[in-house]
Amino acid sequence: MTHTVLIVEDEPKIAAVLSDYLEQQGSYSTHTLHRGDEVSSWVEQNKPDLVLLDLMLPGLDGLEVCKRLRRDSQVPIIMITARVEEIDRLLGLELGADDYICKPFSPREVVARVRAVLRRASGEAVTVEGLEVDPARFRASLNGQALDLTPVEFALLQTLLAQPGRVYSRDQLMNEMYSDYRVVNDRAVDTHIKNLRRKLAAVQPGVEHIESVYGIGYRLSMG
Repeated sequence: MTHTVLIVEDEPKIAAVLSDYLEQQGSYSTHTLHRGDEVSSWVEQNKPDLVLLDLMLPGLDGLEVCKRLRRDSQVPIIMITARVEEIDRLLGLELGADDYICKPFSPREVVARVRAVLRRASGEAVTVEGLEVDPARFRASLNGQALDLTPVEFALLQTLLAQPGRVYSRDQLMNEMYSDYRVVNDRAVDTHIKNLRRKLAAVQPGVEHIESVYGIGYRLSMG
């Protein structure tokens, strides 16, 4: 499934970097606007899955854009700001932003935040051949038997189950594990995969649900 992300940023170089990083993931398409007064009509016509919204924009500032979007839409919004003093307002209930990122930022951090917000926004259970993940209830099960997963294991399983057979690199999985983009050794993924495999095998022995792809990473195999 491909998610459409609207990038609203008046600095072309920043907008291009964000677009490139998101589209390199293979599951996002992007569109860029440079003015705040163009956003509402574009969102109404094109129904993006998420909006990356800079605070300082010509035509209409990000705060006002966010307020106007919230009048008619529940599209997830991540605000981008260099003004730390605005953070409380950005996350205020009266504004309705789902998250914020402070400049300067790492593009990989933005990708991780986008994934996390979209994951929270979907809230839909996914079931493939007896393996189910229900993010709204934080429940996972295999053949009807509950799996006792840590939050990191849950995030890994949810990512793998979203696209069975797709190979994810350790770096991609690490971004899913830690939405706050903490610095960790990417081999931490191996440890969490090992624990997840053990819990799946306890329910269905002899079945390799998560395959290693040498030199690349992991994928979910469902038969």
